[in-house]
Amino acid sequence: MTTIRQDDLIQSIADALQYISYYHPKDYIAHLARAYEREQSVAAKDAIAQILTNSRMCAEGHRPICQDTGIVNVFLKVGMDVRFEGFKGSASIADAVNEGARRAYLDPDNTLRSSVLADPIFSRKNTKDNTPAVVHIDLVPGNRLDVQVAAKGGGSENKSKFAMLNPTDSVVDWVLKTVPTMGSGWCPPGLLGIGVGGTAEKAMLMAKEVLMEPIDMHELLARGPQSKLEELRVELYTKVNALGIGAQGLGGLTLVLDVKIRDFPTHAASKPVAMIPNCAATRHVHFVLDGSGPAELEPPSLEDWPKITWAPPSNAKRVNLDTLTREEIASWKPSDILLLSGKMLTGRDAAHQRIQELLDRGENSP
Repeated sequence: MTTIRQDDLIQSIADALQYISYYHPKDYIAHLARAYEREQSVAAKDAIAQILTNSRMCAEGHRPICQDTGIVNVFLKVGMDVRFEGFKGSASIADAVNEGARRAYLDPDNTLRSSVLADPIFSRKNTKDNTPAVVHIDLVPGNRLDVQVAAKGGGSENKSKFAMLNPTDSVVDWVLKTVPTMGSGWCPPGLLGIGVGGTAEKAMLMAKEVLMEPIDMHELLARGPQSKLEELRVELYTKVNALGIGAQGLGGLTLVLDVKIRDFPTHAASKPVAMIPNCAATRHVHFVLDGSGPAELEPPSLEDWPKITWAPPSNAKRVNLDTLTREEIASWKPSDILLLSGKMLTGRDAAHQRIQELLDRGENSP
């Protein structure tokens, strides 16, 4: 029987949320670096360079990768030979997770933005500490506590899609029809998590959880698919990128770095399909508690980042959404380079689209 102390769980959650606020997963950096090397679009290549440069700076300075530091998602698999110690009164595992989230987001050394609102239908009042987290708990064989921690930004979460297809409908056709409707407001290059089967809520849950699997598309393409599900992943990866939406919606070769799929048996009359994207922030980490203390999260090596540096072009124009006027937009030329929230855009059409997306998301609101 393994004993997990409440304080160890709380500390591990807090440390994990701070960790993912400024460290990209190593596999994401490696795949994004490959995308940068093969990218042919000047604007898209520049956008990827900005993401990689920002990522390294955040790793060095321990500052958030993105100003939207997300809503906390935690998946816990509790071994049936685990017991918990130190929980007082009616405190639950979810309470411990929320205390960890509270400590992480209010950490004075790297305070994170609190975006969670209570009473979502009516008053929509900020909880001030980014709690409560969205917690999923499974009871499984074993004597360890397996934990996946993620911080999901609103831009990508808002592009989640679901459909109840007919059994004979094509998942590929649905994905290729749906991805263009998502625009670029989910801040690609990122990942697509797809859940197929079960029930409506099961499909959505699978689509979310599968996003935390290791990014391995480069390795999969190198060795070739070995199952129908892997063949489907490769087909969707290829066809989604061929849509030409590209990094930050600027065109080019890479919209997604990987496509993850998880399935589950379903009713004969049903084919539920869910799709959830992960943005360029892609914040998640996995750890296991075995009763020996809080999780130890090893910092990545700065050598994991490619030797890429980025600086704004000399002819770039900075765009301030707080002071932007219609006259200023009308003055832009198709060849203008516009800097908006650290992202480079080329031309008026791209700028109009990006600005409208940000306005729709409320990113320029007080």
